[in-house]
Amino acid sequence: MKQPARPPLIPQPMRSLRGNEPIIGVPDATVVDFWRFAMPDIRMNNTRGLFAEFLVHQAIGSHEPRVEWASHDVETNDGLRIEVKASGYLQAWEQRTPSQIRFSGLRARTWSPDDGYSGAKSCNADVYVFAVQTAREHAAYNPLDTAQWEFYVLPHPVVAALDADSASLGAVRAAAGPPVSFATLSDCIRSADPRPGATGDWRDSPATTVPDTGVKHGQHRCPAVEYSPAALADETAAQPKDGTSPPAP
Repeated sequence: MKQPARPPLIPQPMRSLRGNEPIIGVPDATVVDFWRFAMPDIRMNNTRGLFAEFLVHQAIGSHEPRVEWASHDVETNDGLRIEVKASGYLQAWEQRTPSQIRFSGLRARTWSPDDGYSGAKSCNADVYVFAVQTAREHAAYNPLDTAQWEFYVLPHPVVAALDADSASLGAVRAAAGPPVSFATLSDCIRSADPRPGATGDWRDSPATTVPDTGVKHGQHRCPAVEYSPAALADETAAQPKDGTSPPAP
């Protein structure tokens, strides 16, 4: 006899934690103690990435919660999907030289409870923010200082035209121009909004063609700079060693 299908297990919304909630059964321990254990060092790759997402979330004033399995990292209150890529020159382990910065995961497979993972990778956000922690000396390193972060903002069509799973910092700079500060990040994200009917102005600037794609790219005004197709092609083709992972044992 065929068994009836089990109803789906639907999670209930959880209230936001404040940090002072007690951990039942563990004397004198609270949620903030768990946070200190799980994320003690923002130099670690995963934690630095989460912190960069937090900075973007704060910059745009979003009230949307972070969803671990979503196809993007941050969402604005009006539905703009933002992917955040973070890196830095200094790591939590000993280095001979500062890391060469490369951003991975530009394309990824999406996931849904009904269909699982998609068959092909794709660029799944409307806007991409590339965040770099700029400190090069540990004595000066302060990840909590937004002045030590620089941001590069690109709309989806430009990132998709790269046709690559990763990009060097040089390739990102060639496409986006000079970095922007945390103070201007929100305006830059809005100016890069490629959605139909959006107020993003990246289409309105002089357009050039991304190499080998036929895709027209206009520099949005954050900041307005000359776009170099040759530099982008050269930097995208280059594959410098990714120095953001710890050395193999």
